Amino acid sequence: MRFEADLVHRDAPLDMSASEFRELGHELIDLISDLLAGLPDRRVTPGETPAEVQSALGDAGLPEEGLDAEACLGRAFDLLTDHSLFNGHPRFLGYVTSSAAPIGTLADLLVSAVNPNAGAWILSPMATEIEAQTIRWIADFIGYPTECGGLLVSGGNMANFVGLLAARRAKAPWDVRSTGTRTGNSRHLVLYASDQTHTWVSKAADLFGLGTGSIRFIESDSRFRMRTDLLRGQIESDRAAGLHPFLLVGTGGTVSTGAVDPLPEMAAIAREYDLWLHVDGAYGAPAAAVPGVPSDLAGLSLADSVAVDPHKWMYAPLEAGCVLVRDSQVLRDTFEYSPPYYHFGAEGSEPLNYYCYGPQNSRSARAVKVWLALQVAGRRGMTRMIADDIRLAEAAYRIIDSYPGLEALTCGLSIVTFRYVPAYLDAADPGNQEYLNKLNETLVDRLQTGGEFFLSNAVVRGAFALRMCIVNFRTTMSDIGALPAAVVLAGAQVDAQLRRGMTESSRVG
Repeated sequence: MRFEADLVHRDAPLDMSASEFRELGHELIDLISDLLAGLPDRRVTPGETPAEVQSALGDAGLPEEGLDAEACLGRAFDLLTDHSLFNGHPRFLGYVTSSAAPIGTLADLLVSAVNPNAGAWILSPMATEIEAQTIRWIADFIGYPTECGGLLVSGGNMANFVGLLAARRAKAPWDVRSTGTRTGNSRHLVLYASDQTHTWVSKAADLFGLGTGSIRFIESDSRFRMRTDLLRGQIESDRAAGLHPFLLVGTGGTVSTGAVDPLPEMAAIAREYDLWLHVDGAYGAPAAAVPGVPSDLAGLSLADSVAVDPHKWMYAPLEAGCVLVRDSQVLRDTFEYSPPYYHFGAEGSEPLNYYCYGPQNSRSARAVKVWLALQVAGRRGMTRMIADDIRLAEAAYRIIDSYPGLEALTCGLSIVTFRYVPAYLDAADPGNQEYLNKLNETLVDRLQTGGEFFLSNAVVRGAFALRMCIVNFRTTMSDIGALPAAVVLAGAQVDAQLRRGMTESSRVG
C-alpha cells in the first residue's frame, strides 16, 4: 500500500512537543498564579463599553498562516485579564457565581488534556465512575438519598430542565414521548411554581411544548415563600377544569432574596395530588449542610428531583450544574435512545452510559473539578466556607441596617437586599418611591461599572433594591466593612446628578 511521503511523519500545526508544551504551560501557570494573588488589588471590572472591548480585540480576519503559539497565548492572557469582570474578586458580590477554587482550575486543565467523552462508559471509564461518585457525594452533602441517579450538566437552567422533563415523562398519563404534551381530549399538563421562581421555568415550558400558559404562578407570602393555601386551591380548580396537574416546583434559595419555600409541606401536597416535586436548589441546596439555616431546606430529601449548581455555592469553575433524581430509571425512560451505531456495551456487564440519562451525547468530564474540590475541602471545610458566607451576609445586613443613608430590606441565606435613601427623603413616603427606584437603578449601574464593588439588583415589594450575594471564599469582613461607605458616596453622586438633571429639565420646560 503506497503512502504519501508527507503523511509518514505528519507536521500538524496544532501539535506541540513535550518541551514546548511544558515551557508554555509553566509560563501560563506563573501568570495565572500572579493573577490570583493580585486579585484584591485589581478593579472588579474595567467597566468598559462593548465598543471599547471590541476595539481592544480588533477586527482582524482569520490568518492564512499560523501564528506563534507563545505570542497568541500571551495575547489571550492579556486580553482576558485586562478586559474581564473577575467573579473571583473578593468584592464581586453580584450574581450567584462563586469564586472558583484553584484546584478546579487545575482539574479543568487535566480533563482537557485527557479529553474523555463522558457520554459513554467505554469512551470515559474513569471519568464516568468519578461522576457517579460525585453524584453520591453531592447527594450526601445536601441530605438527599445517595442511591439516587443524576448527572452533571452545564448549569441551573439545564439541571432544572432535566427535572421538568423527567417529571413530564413520569407523570403524563399518556405516552408523551410519541404523542407530545397535548392530547385530543385537551387534558393539558399544568405545573405550579412560586411567583419568586427563576425564569428557567418559563423558558422550559416554552421550549418543551407545554407553553407558558401551563404555569400557575402561586403568590408568595411576606417572607417570599409559596403560599400553600393558594396552591391547594389552584390545583383543585385545575383538576375540576379537566386539566392534568403534574409538577410542583419548590425553590431552595430564591435568586432575589434567598427565600426557601415550605418544602416539607409542599412534599406532602405533591404526594396527596400525585405530583412530581422538583426543587430548584441551584443556589441554596448546599446550605442544607449548615446548622441554623431555614429548617425547610431539610425538605430537599423529600423531592423527586433537585437541581444544585456546584459552580454557585460549591466553588467550582464554570460550568458545573447538577441534577439529582430519586429514581434513576425515570431518567433513562426520559432520555435514552440507543440506535444500532451506538455499540457502547461491555461483555458481561451493563456499563453506566450518561447519554442515557440526559440531553447530551458528547459530554465533558465536568465532575472531576467538583470531585477534587470535595476531597480537598472535605465535608467540614466545604460546610465552613458556606457558613462563613452566610455569616458575612448577616454581618452586612446589620451594618447596613444602622448605616446612615442605607435602608436594609431583606437577608436570606447569603443574600442581602438594601437601598440608598438620601437623608432628605422619607423612605416611607409613597410619593418618594418612584424617585428612589430611579435613583437606585442608576446607582447599581454606576457600581457595576465603577470597579470597586460589583452588586446586582432585586425588586423587593415594589422597591428597586441593591442586592449582594456572597458565594465567595475570598470575601472578608474588611470587604463588607468598606461597602456601605462606597455605596453612600456613589449614591450621593448619582442623587446630585439626577436632581441637577431634573432642575435643568424644569427650567427648559
